[in-house]
Amino acid sequence: MSRDVSDRRNELLEALTVAGREHSNAAVMYHSAMGDRLGLGMTEEKTLDLLQRLGPLTAGEIAQHTGLAPATVSGLIDRLEGKWLVRRVRDTKDRRRVIVEINFERLAGFSELFEPFVVALSQLYERYTDDELELILDWLNRSAAIQREATQGLNEE
Repeated sequence: MSRDVSDRRNELLEALTVAGREHSNAAVMYHSAMGDRLGLGMTEEKTLDLLQRLGPLTAGEIAQHTGLAPATVSGLIDRLEGKWLVRRVRDTKDRRRVIVEINFERLAGFSELFEPFVVALSQLYERYTDDELELILDWLNRSAAIQREATQGLNEE
């Protein structure tokens, strides 16, 4: 039995490709504009987001979560530290380990800039059932993992 792809599926796959690219472009442009407002590069801004969500991390953990090369992460931390947005601290349990933590006093007011976007997304979520939200969440998690792997692949070449 032939497993030919239907015209409908081809149309959907093409539409997903276009929508994915549009979504990616919109995200990059939003974070570029936000970075400009905050005086940060996109990678700096997204690393702060990572630290806010996950808490203090080592440079290696930041590299793992972002897919960035270790040398890139070192420079990134240096830039954020130079802007007083993060600090390197010794791990209290293992003094050989250095952890990067956010300087929350310096970030005061940053979250207010994100508020309109967060509210708009919350309103969008209201349109979907719990089952649909589960499906969307699954897709987002899986596509983010694929993108991190692709980032690591680019950094390994």
